[in-house]
Amino acid sequence: MYCDYYGFREKPFNITPDPGFIFLSAHHNEAFAHLLYGIDNHVGFIALTGEIGAGKTTVIRTLLGQLSPDQYRTALIFNPCLSSLGLMQSINREYGLPVEHTDTADLLGDLNRFLLEENGAGRTVVLVVDEAQNLGSTVLEQIRLISNLETEQDKLIQIVLVGQPELRDLLARPELRQLGQRVGVSYHLRPMNLADTRDYIAHRIQVAGAADSNLFTPRALHRIYRFSGGLPRLINLACDRALLLGYTRGKIPLTGAMARTAITDLHLTSGNGTPRRIPAVALALLAAALLGGGLLYFTWEQALQPEKRTVATISPYPQSPKGHLSRPTPIPLSIQSVTRAMAAESEKDNALAVFNALAESWHVPPATWASPQPDLPEVLARERGVETLRFSGNLGGLLRYNSPAILELALPGVTGRHYLALLGTDNGRYTITPPLAGRTSLSGAELEGIWSGRAYLPWKNHLDIPPGMKTGSRGKTVTRLQTLLQEAGVYKGALSGVLDKQTLDAVKSFQNAKGVSPDGTIGRQTLFLLYRTSKAFTNPSLVHDGGEKR
Repeated sequence: MYCDYYGFREKPFNITPDPGFIFLSAHHNEAFAHLLYGIDNHVGFIALTGEIGAGKTTVIRTLLGQLSPDQYRTALIFNPCLSSLGLMQSINREYGLPVEHTDTADLLGDLNRFLLEENGAGRTVVLVVDEAQNLGSTVLEQIRLISNLETEQDKLIQIVLVGQPELRDLLARPELRQLGQRVGVSYHLRPMNLADTRDYIAHRIQVAGAADSNLFTPRALHRIYRFSGGLPRLINLACDRALLLGYTRGKIPLTGAMARTAITDLHLTSGNGTPRRIPAVALALLAAALLGGGLLYFTWEQALQPEKRTVATISPYPQSPKGHLSRPTPIPLSIQSVTRAMAAESEKDNALAVFNALAESWHVPPATWASPQPDLPEVLARERGVETLRFSGNLGGLLRYNSPAILELALPGVTGRHYLALLGTDNGRYTITPPLAGRTSLSGAELEGIWSGRAYLPWKNHLDIPPGMKTGSRGKTVTRLQTLLQEAGVYKGALSGVLDKQTLDAVKSFQNAKGVSPDGTIGRQTLFLLYRTSKAFTNPSLVHDGGEKR
């Protein structure tokens, strides 16, 4: 891999959405502002559209990660090709409600009771439907019926429809005018301009850990912009291939000619090197192929290094460097075997086993009983004085937290939510429990094949700093916050116990350094990272780096 050559901790230009690499261009900032305004003002319906690869899913996942579970209940439906019944079952499952009913009216009744309870508790319920341009008319009508759930004063659920430009055409159809007229906030996410594209590339290189962000010459950046049209996904594809080319040639910085060669290698340009329009389906298939073809990509990269080529020999098992037979490669994990194992275990028993696997590392007693309910891992943790940070993203983003986690699985045909404990990682293998098909470790590809992308990260609020403190807050908890910021090296002021501008600026500096949206909000994510930065507290880790207590 080229990471060591450039000084990266991880690849900077993966095409999977990763909130850790979020870059807020002017258009992305506007998208965030529109979404937050619509949600906080309870407009009911919000629409976010944009071309394939514009960054819609990254924006949505980052937004959901910023919404505190103390104030919001969120659900993300990312497979909307469902019937009305299937959609209702998926929504209720996401909120931890029963899904055994086969009548949409019964499911809608359960959802209505849940919404009333959350409204009474002062929480906002948010439903995000991704790829909404694929929804059929009957399913959209079902969504409109869901939006009818309201009190005399307020909408009970905020629905965000996310999709390609075709979604706007869909909502404009005469037969869907009742739904289209209810969209209170809409925003079309446009591609980035040249300046934002330059900043975007430099930002991702810095987040990946390189000391020098100027790996591309101005001419190379201009070629990449012309090819991509400012679409992040195409920028990532071009930059990744250009970095690989520079690695194989041993050349830095990457020139315009090298960028042109890399783009040509992608087979996405016309003969004269200028971008051509790429059919949406073709680009989606290419993205899936590149994502799923990691093994092929690695093999091709290795083949470009003649000094590392080896001659294959016929042997029942691979040979170790000393010539001894090594252990056979594990048989790839099948989704069918995982599904069978999880289907045989109740949601409650599974959640208890997974939570208890992590309880010891946090020095809390194991759980013994809990009734199945929404966000069961959070309930089990809270009962034992442990907080949980919700995560939504990919494996690379999760690993940056370096924290054991409870992973929510995505298994077809399995009723209820099921979980897996991620305990550690070593040499590309991930230690998990409960064992799957008799195995206690999985490869990254196997793990991502069964993981929904959602996780819970246990943590302790050692100093009882309340999330959500506002400017002007005073007291010992503010002093404790300032102490953590001081230890993190971002606060140089006095321990005044006043949440003033200097303290908030320090919070923003810390967030920016950690790849978190620098909004100055003292939320769970920021506190989680502050405690992990501090050397005064014990924090279990996935990887023991010698500097952090386990």
